[in-house]
Amino acid sequence: MVARSHPDELRVGLVSISDRASQGTYEDQGIPALEAWLGGALASPWVTQTRLIPDVAEGITATLIELVDTLRCDLVLTTGGTGPARRDVTPEATLRAGTREMPGFGEQMRQISLRFVPTAILSRQVAVIRETADHAALIINLPGQPKSIKETLEGLRDADGQSIVPGIFAAVPYCIDLIGGPYIETNDAVCKAFRPKNAIRAPKPG
Repeated sequence: MVARSHPDELRVGLVSISDRASQGTYEDQGIPALEAWLGGALASPWVTQTRLIPDVAEGITATLIELVDTLRCDLVLTTGGTGPARRDVTPEATLRAGTREMPGFGEQMRQISLRFVPTAILSRQVAVIRETADHAALIINLPGQPKSIKETLEGLRDADGQSIVPGIFAAVPYCIDLIGGPYIETNDAVCKAFRPKNAIRAPKPG
């Protein structure tokens, strides 16, 4: 059992999937982009476990299972390997690690990306829940580029700061609630978490 420093500490697995980056011939940008975004978006305690691995399906699946089952991550975010190229095997590997698919996440990410490029329809990101007897986690495939990572997590706003297209992270805290994970609080200026009124925790006194 992995001890948490706080009852609501969110354990996040960050996995960058790239042959070149894992071999050291290319500087990984995915994990730093994810850590920077989470640092601005999360208002409750969190820690990360990071992995930089090649585009090998069996290794991807094994890494996701380790992060959830052994290291007890509540949320796992992957970046890279979700296009149509033959080496892009992240979605298939993720589906093998999951016990239930969550198709809405991939659908929304493609809707956001279509605002910028018609090739967004080539993206194959998926999301799943992985469940064991006493633990569950949400696993989401994200795009590979830092700009796209931010857009899909945060959504798009107009010049006045009003939301045009919601980002996917707004739904993550309530999903984690529903699968028995910690209560995640966010920085509303970056990403306002949505919960039904009966699921919002009352502020602690003092």
